[in-house]
Amino acid sequence: MAGRCRLPLLDRLAANRERWRRRFDAGMFEAYVATTGFQPTVFLTLEDCLTMNTKTITLNMLLGAVVGLTAAAATAQVPDNDGYLFDTRGVVVRSGHGLCWQTTRWTPAKAIAECDPDLVKKPDAPKPMAAAAAPAPAPVAPPPRKCDFIESLAADATFAFGKSDLTASAKKQLDGVAGKIGGCASVSSIAVTGHTDRIGNAKSNQALSERRAAAVKAYLEGKGAKAASFSAVGVANSQSMANVNCPDKMSHKKLVACLAPDRRVVVDVQGIAK
Repeated sequence: MAGRCRLPLLDRLAANRERWRRRFDAGMFEAYVATTGFQPTVFLTLEDCLTMNTKTITLNMLLGAVVGLTAAAATAQVPDNDGYLFDTRGVVVRSGHGLCWQTTRWTPAKAIAECDPDLVKKPDAPKPMAAAAAPAPAPVAPPPRKCDFIESLAADATFAFGKSDLTASAKKQLDGVAGKIGGCASVSSIAVTGHTDRIGNAKSNQALSERRAAAVKAYLEGKGAKAASFSAVGVANSQSMANVNCPDKMSHKKLVACLAPDRRVVVDVQGIAK
């Protein structure tokens, strides 16, 4: 039978059989066989080996080593990857520097993560989950359109001088106000305010302004004007128009004409449009 006899192994076996047996049990022999090509069951003749060896090796020692090595190789459980050296436990054999031992059949395709992590194809990173679309904001109802307006009625056209009875002209103007109020979807408030000029005493002016405001309120109510709040007040001459500048030295007739803008009834309406 043809084969090769590894003198270094034989020397070590002869020098310390038990020490090498322990190493074989730890998987070192499989690594040695794979890297050197040593076949434990195929030797040259004993005489040739003994002749080449520089030490005396007994036949029993040699045969014992061969039998032990053959049994260790037979019981090895090597993973299905011939690119690396594995011991009987299936653990990759490493060098003294911690590097994995590769066989001559190693290729990058046989790389394993624990030895050559840079060559192992890494699993694709999981795709990030698409962020859930934010719910559409609830539609915001536009604010309701207002039905607010203010009507200022000239008292000289609405009432006779010093009187609180509505004239035909006054009623015509108030019909227009009532129509605008009826065009609202709802009315929250109607405030009628009567004003006078400064001619006369304060008490009489206050009473006159209140009567005129009440007359306007009553007429609008008669035309169907309704509101959650409907008021009529008189303020006499306490809220004169800013643009009215009439000195007292004027004649009575001219003063009355000059103060005409102060004699008024104001209707303030607030509501929601249709």
